[in-house]
Parts: sequence; structure tokens; C-alpha cells
Amino acid sequence: VCTSIPNPAGTARGMWFEKDNTIFISMPGVPFEMKTIMTDYVLPALKKRFPNTAVVHRTILTTGLGESFLAARIEAWENSLPGYIKLAYLPQPGIVRLRLTARGCHEDKLQKEIDTLIEKLYGLIPELIFGEGTETLEGVIGKLLLSKKQTMATAESCTGGSIAQKITSVSGSSAYYKGSVVAYSNEIKQQVLNVDHESLAQNGAVSREVVEQMAQGACRVLNTNWAISVSGIAGPDGGTEEKPVGTVWIGVAGPDGVTSQKFLFGDNRERNNIRATIAALNMLRSKILQSM
Repeated sequence: VCTSIPNPAGTARGMWFEKDNTIFISMPGVPFEMKTIMTDYVLPALKKRFPNTAVVHRTILTTGLGESFLAARIEAWENSLPGYIKLAYLPQPGIVRLRLTARGCHEDKLQKEIDTLIEKLYGLIPELIFGEGTETLEGVIGKLLLSKKQTMATAESCTGGSIAQKITSVSGSSAYYKGSVVAYSNEIKQQVLNVDHESLAQNGAVSREVVEQMAQGACRVLNTNWAISVSGIAGPDGGTEEKPVGTVWIGVAGPDGVTSQKFLFGDNRERNNIRATIAALNMLRSKILQSM
């Protein structure tokens, strides 16, 4: 049996098939049309057809550990999940989403069980969790800065403005974000951010000394409470034995001083940019939380 599904957002209709007590649904590929049909017709129809079936989702956002290392950290917790609650690892560069899905008859009961499990998860990996659902690192940082009435800036080399783009993608970010210096050359690092020539000559642009001075310089020049700095070898060329492709130094300057950390990513330029951007944002988030 096939039933045509109306499409108020377009011309291609969906289709609802039933055979042997199994339902098959076909929808148009255009995302906003598919979402409209799913929301307006499919989900209500499924709930009406299966009134005693409840499905509850909750998604936790993590960064700082890859999927396999994260799985090892929470293995015992995952093994304790009842059979009707499933965990899905949804990785992307720099971020792993953990989605719990519970299926049963009583939505309220399932929600309480998931909430209890998530509370235990927070206790296991508090430093890795930065949000839930559709939250973003840049959005979380914005809320923290607004709550403290503080401001930030960015000083970027290898990321070329990617961190600034993330921050300014948040509506209202002008309330706490003052601006960015894309200091790709050593000349700009020195002239704009006041990085010491001797530090560049002795340690190179990709070093603890330089990123710390970049972050401090951004705070001074743009008159902010916080600043992130990034300098690295994005690749595919430019690496050495001492500093291979994927080496990135990230600095964070704040009210209590400056700190920095070295990261070793891979040899893919685009992915290195993404991972460095996420790592920098997460470092800033962690430092702001530590200062509260």
C-alpha cells in the first residue's frame, strides 16, 4: 500500500509504503523540504500509529580526546547502559558527540533514566564536555564572557582568521569580541603584536615564546581581557624533524597571565586548521571557567 505525502514546501511529494506490518517512507532530497514533511506529517503519523512507543534522545558534546581514547575513558559507564538505551559516537574533526537514545513505553521514565546517566558521565569526563545538543564552543564562550562582562580578541597565523569567523558567527558577538590580527608574516607579528625579534630568531614563529607574546600583544593592542593566539605548520610542506607538519602552538592571555600548549595534529592542511581552531576555542573556554 502506498500513500502520497503532501509537501507544502515544494513540488515533490513524499511516499508512505506499508508491507508486512513494516513502514517505508520516501521523502524529497532537498533538506528543508524533507524536514518540513518529517515535522508536519511523518512524525505525527508515526506517533499516532505507535502510541505506546517513546523515543528520547540527549546529545553531549566533547572535545580534547579522539573517539577511541574517549571510548576507553567511559567504557565501564557504557557497559552499564541497559539494553533499551543505546550510545552512538558521532565524531568530526576535533569534536565527538555522544548521543544517548532510549526506547520504551513511558517517555517521562526514559527521560529520568537518561538524565541520571548523563549526570554520571559529567562526573567521569568533566573537562571534556563543553555543551549539549546544538550548542557550539563559540556560543559557550560568548555566554561565559557576557556573564563576566569581559571581552576577547584573536591573533592568528596558521588558522588565517578561522577562529575569528567562528566567534563572529554568533549573533551578538560584538558585545564581547573586539577584533582579530591575522599575523601571517613575522613582520606583522613584530610590528602589530610587538613580538620580540630575538624570540622569533631564536625559537621560530611556531614556539611557546612567540604565541605567548602574540596573545599578550593582542590583549594590549585591542584592549581586551582575553586573547587567543595560534601559530603552526599547517602543511603539507614546511615541516622539519624538530617541528613536523601539524605542529601547532596555542596561547591564551587573560587577567591572570598567559599560558600556552603544543599540539601535534596530522598532515592535512584543512583538517589541521579545523582542529587548531577548535583546540584554541576550548583552551579559552577552560581558562575562563578556571578564572570564575
